[in-house]
Amino acid sequence: MLSRVLCQVARYFNKMVPEVVFVLGAPGAGKGTQCSLISKEYDFVHLSAGDLLREERQRPGSEYGEMIEQKIRNGEIVPVEVTCSLLHKAMQKSGKTRFLIDGFPRNKDNLEGWNREMSDKTKLLFVLFFECSKELCTERCLGRGAAGSGRSDDNPESLHKRFNTYLKDTMPIIEYYDQKGLVRKINAEVAPNEVFKYVKNAFESSGIQIVN
Repeated sequence: MLSRVLCQVARYFNKMVPEVVFVLGAPGAGKGTQCSLISKEYDFVHLSAGDLLREERQRPGSEYGEMIEQKIRNGEIVPVEVTCSLLHKAMQKSGKTRFLIDGFPRNKDNLEGWNREMSDKTKLLFVLFFECSKELCTERCLGRGAAGSGRSDDNPESLHKRFNTYLKDTMPIIEYYDQKGLVRKINAEVAPNEVFKYVKNAFESSGIQIVN
């Protein structure tokens, strides 16, 4: 009797552990657009590491604001402790249990920080990797900037730095998870509705069904 109760309690708490999908790809690969579609159909909460950092940068009285602004403008990585803290707070605030984490982990330090701070508090389902050429991503980012995205890093100089950071720091993380069989590669060079078809295949092949 006691063992059955303990098993039921264990299953309950396992269900409560937040489930995470990392969403990675070059700047302009369309991660944000696809995360919005995924959130609507699969009831995942979209957490953009970049958006959370930008919000914190603009928050009056933030102890991290000036540092975050400088890092973003230079295309550099914000310290992992800050990013993990913001992500964890956003998870708790949402009251949900399934999350898309967009643009994280972006380097070895991010990965080690996540494993240190969050691996025992979450369950990683898989990694969505949006593949897109540098040329097309640059075109999209510059178009976004010209349309008034409000992002200080949607300009040629910052984009050059961001791409160098992506290739040097983020690609090894994708390769690390690929070796573990956790990466789902998505062709992000087609129209958004076509990209989402590939995304749906990735979710359904992992046993996650549309709920909305």
